Amino acid sequence: MKEKIIAIFDVGKTNKKILLFDFRLNIISEIEERFPTITDDDGFECDDIEKIENWISESVRKLCRSDKYDLKGVNFATYGATLVYLDKNGKRVTPVYNYLKPIDEKIPEKIYRRNGGQDEFCRRTASPALGMLNSGIQAVWLKYEKPELFRKVNHILHFPQYLSYLLTGKICSEHTSIGCHTALWDFDLMKYHQWTLEEGLHLPEPEDVGTITEVEIEGKKIKIGIGIHDSSASLAPYFSGSEGRFLLISTGTWCINMNPFNTEKLTAEQLDHDCLCYMSITKQPVKSSRLFLGHLHEVAVNKLNEHFGTNDDYYKTVKPDFKLLEICKSKCREKRFFFENLQYSREVKEKNDFFVFKSFEEGYHQLMTELSELTVEAIDLVIPAENNFENIYITGGFARNPLFLKLVSDSYSMKNVYTSEISNATALGAALVILGSLNPSEKPIMNLGLNQC
Repeated sequence: MKEKIIAIFDVGKTNKKILLFDFRLNIISEIEERFPTITDDDGFECDDIEKIENWISESVRKLCRSDKYDLKGVNFATYGATLVYLDKNGKRVTPVYNYLKPIDEKIPEKIYRRNGGQDEFCRRTASPALGMLNSGIQAVWLKYEKPELFRKVNHILHFPQYLSYLLTGKICSEHTSIGCHTALWDFDLMKYHQWTLEEGLHLPEPEDVGTITEVEIEGKKIKIGIGIHDSSASLAPYFSGSEGRFLLISTGTWCINMNPFNTEKLTAEQLDHDCLCYMSITKQPVKSSRLFLGHLHEVAVNKLNEHFGTNDDYYKTVKPDFKLLEICKSKCREKRFFFENLQYSREVKEKNDFFVFKSFEEGYHQLMTELSELTVEAIDLVIPAENNFENIYITGGFARNPLFLKLVSDSYSMKNVYTSEISNATALGAALVILGSLNPSEKPIMNLGLNQC
């Protein structure tokens, strides 16, 4: 008897994966693909969308013909800040533009001026001013910079919903894609911001993230999910598996601190310090802050390696020295070494006198003390006045850094601080949100892989 499975396409900027889950949400297969990037019509780097389209179509058809698996459902989790434009015949009009593409600042400034100024606009849309990373601004850029193409546009889809559309032909949207710093959503009124109508954007009304559409492929009926934004997908397992309120610290190149239980509206000060709101699978704002943690760590460690003649991975051998940590904390109260003595410092100093350190180990303890201070500053931005959550979950690369864990958990000694290891949390969340429609009787137990710090 063939095993019933759910196929998830997890499409990141670097890696593209297809993961197969059984109905207990165990991963039974994982295949990773890498597609070389191409250039768009302006010569700027972008994803090769045609190869991605073909990969999805061929993979699904192959699974439908499988002698081993009984494909029941498909869903998509992708990076955000990306739009796809369709003409009246449902054909894609443009390449999939890269959200790092530069933009003339005069384009968003026109919208800011007509809607209360930049501070009020960003507060209301819970979106720091980030250029093309505000995907709504991408549509306005297309309208004014490439009017001949924009005139052909009949529908605008977010990237997860476009990939779903490839199989279903359904024009739709959902809240997690709209709510990821797109500048499209009015978080005060919880609907599209009025500027979208003023600019004539054709945006579908959002549907529930668990929406599915049944289609027939290769003579087999398959239920296709609507797609989900990857950050919101990674939160989904915690909604199902956590006891009590929580804050999630997702670490890596970026450290993203997500508090789904902070109902306070964003302030101008929080926006200035890189706070934003995502939207959860329950359609609620998720107040979040960001820190370029992994990047700052890499820059500083490279400086230490250069001075001490150590190899790239040497920092992984450093064991916590608690006396040394106390010395470093004391030094930080007087003056930081790697960063300026300013709140919300975000740049490593260009010049450092590394001869103040007797060893790499001493310098690394100082670095992690300062990075942890910056992390705690960012986390505090999303902790409300009532501070009524119980658990903090730390995931990603820094969840394996004992110095980081020690320093952050000490800063929140009144909370339960855990490391959490979930394999492919984004894909798991995408599978979880459609499982109830595929098999209502199955209530899988979420293993969050918790270890208390």
